[in-house]
Amino acid sequence: MPEFRNEFTYKTFLEDGKEDEFDRLFDDSVKRVKREALGKKHQMYIDGREVSAGAEINEYSPIDGSLIGTFQKGDRESAKQAIEAAHEAFGEWSRMDYMERVKVFMKAADIFSHRKFEISAMLSIENGKSRYESVGEVDEAIDFLRYYALDMEKNKGYVRRTSLPASTAKVKTGFQGAPGREEKGRIVMRPYGVFGVIAPFNFPVSISVGMSTGAMITGNTVVFKPSSTDNMTMLTGLEIYKVFNDAGVPHGVFNYVTGPGAEVGDELAINPKVGGIVFTGSKSTGIGMLKKSYDAGLLKPFIVEMGGKNPVIVSKYANLDYAVSGIASAAFGFCGQKCSAASRVYVQESVKEEFISKLVDKVRTFRVGNPLLKENYIGPLISKVALERYRNAVQEVSKGGRIILGGRTVDTGMNGAYVEPTIMEGDHKSILFHEELFLPFLSITSYKKFDDAIEMANDVPYGLTAGLYSEKKGEIREFTERLNAGVLYVNRETSASTGAIVGLQTFVGWKHSALTGKGSGSRFYLQQFMREQSQTIVK
Repeated sequence: MPEFRNEFTYKTFLEDGKEDEFDRLFDDSVKRVKREALGKKHQMYIDGREVSAGAEINEYSPIDGSLIGTFQKGDRESAKQAIEAAHEAFGEWSRMDYMERVKVFMKAADIFSHRKFEISAMLSIENGKSRYESVGEVDEAIDFLRYYALDMEKNKGYVRRTSLPASTAKVKTGFQGAPGREEKGRIVMRPYGVFGVIAPFNFPVSISVGMSTGAMITGNTVVFKPSSTDNMTMLTGLEIYKVFNDAGVPHGVFNYVTGPGAEVGDELAINPKVGGIVFTGSKSTGIGMLKKSYDAGLLKPFIVEMGGKNPVIVSKYANLDYAVSGIASAAFGFCGQKCSAASRVYVQESVKEEFISKLVDKVRTFRVGNPLLKENYIGPLISKVALERYRNAVQEVSKGGRIILGGRTVDTGMNGAYVEPTIMEGDHKSILFHEELFLPFLSITSYKKFDDAIEMANDVPYGLTAGLYSEKKGEIREFTERLNAGVLYVNRETSASTGAIVGLQTFVGWKHSALTGKGSGSRFYLQQFMREQSQTIVK
């Protein structure tokens, strides 16, 4: 069995002294995508066939408002058609030997790897990521494919054999623990059936591929709905369909349906032929789907990740340079539009002024503009709705805080929602410390005792990621033992709260951030897509 290795494209180019080649490959791909892939009309794909919905949606780039493409506005009937196709394909796909499925997804990983710069360029155009964020995301998709494929192989399809020796003693009537003939057993994990896969806009390649692979490699079939309202990422969703199709995923096993969540997503939640839902998005949407499903009397599994309000603690024992570097990237990478983004900082009083001064100096170096250009670190917000949320957050500061840096829109000469990375200082009681914003907006307050910082960090409904900067062993121990979040980082210079690496750090939410307590990129992830069955045969 081959050893799992992370893709790490940019790191490899940089270590080999080939950064110029990395940039050339990305820039050439942007030109090719603009020339060949944009502005076209696209269909849905159900059971391997092109399907029209009768109504259409235009998708525009957040960078400059240019047309990305015209897609189908699928409805409840479109969802039902895809569910039926997935239901019909389930029997043969679920009975396929697990190693045959493993081969399909290893091939998909190779196809993604071969096309990574083209898909990365498409991703940057579609949701405004920088080249580094986009290539890193496609790398993560490749990692998910290989990690889950190797996990299936390592666990031999999740089949375990058991046995009980025969007894020479005899009884006339059976009872619990009675002696008897030899019993041979198998404990197997079986797929549920059809999974609805509902994807977010912010990681439309890696999260979509990870969720879909988790469902399919374990024997389920999929109805896949990319983000299709306000924040649209339907073009990369279509590319995922093409890769899976080219890798040999049979027709009907992966169905691509575009359309609003109120119709397509709702049907997936309440349709009895859908065996489970895997979803990444907002808490309100996730809980809403759960309620609709259970209200309909359905007991399907929900594998959901529902956001975060991620804290970082900076102690007086911290290396402030590490803290500034990690917090700046975690708060403002991809405009803070990550569920794992650092959005609130608790800094010890004695180092607050020095920390803020260093952080402001660092963030001032971040250029805002067209993310397709190498020199720009911060691109546009995903939509005008996000821009309004930014303005509301800035206005909220006036109720008791102060803007330290930013707080304004940026005129880039492009038709996009560009804003300054913003740092505010305020009171922990402010809603800015409690509500998920999904913006380049960082709230800071100070603390006296480390215990106070821990309590404030835990004082939100979410529990996704958290960071600490301290060189004191006692504080590190207390942080790891008491912080109520699924992903903890200590003294991480690259990022305080974002960038979990497949196979190294599981990505899992606690509290209202998730439901199952098991994360992606880990050895427990695939088990969520299957149910256990015990089989005993006495001969």
